[in-house]
Amino acid sequence: MTMPKIMKSITTGCIFLTLLTTMIYQDHNNGIFLTLAITFGTITYHFVMRLWIGWLVRILMRDKADYTRQWYQLHSWERTFYKRIKIKKWKNKMPTYRPEDFSPKEHTWREIAQTMCQSEVGHEWIILFSFLPIFASRWFGAFWVFMITSVCSAAFDLLFVMMQRYNRDRIMRLIK
Repeated sequence: MTMPKIMKSITTGCIFLTLLTTMIYQDHNNGIFLTLAITFGTITYHFVMRLWIGWLVRILMRDKADYTRQWYQLHSWERTFYKRIKIKKWKNKMPTYRPEDFSPKEHTWREIAQTMCQSEVGHEWIILFSFLPIFASRWFGAFWVFMITSVCSAAFDLLFVMMQRYNRDRIMRLIK
């Protein structure tokens, strides 16, 4: 099963479970179903948000990111940091939404560098939007639950930003 299908299946399942547990809670007023509805609703938010941001960034940027812009260049400390966290060992174990977009058999190195920039921007926006559920704690309480899930979500996407930056630097050397 492809990553887009997996993401859409999980999203659909979470929407269903959110609605189901919400309806059960409304009928029985049992707190465990409210907890489940909030949990599934938060998971749904994170998946829907990722799909929407990915789609929106793809539409707006149209694979035309300028990989020479300062924003996309490594900072002086990044190479050392990436060695220290041993990114080379774990980066290939991470999922890729559309692996064909990064294939040198299907795209030039310049196109791949542009796609990496676009992917980085998408993950950076996802990191920002990962913190929106914290505001739900105003209505549901459990601030730390929303904070922890938001931080974990943002940290997960930060891994993808680091991978894009690490790999793009290597691609840039190939282009030169």
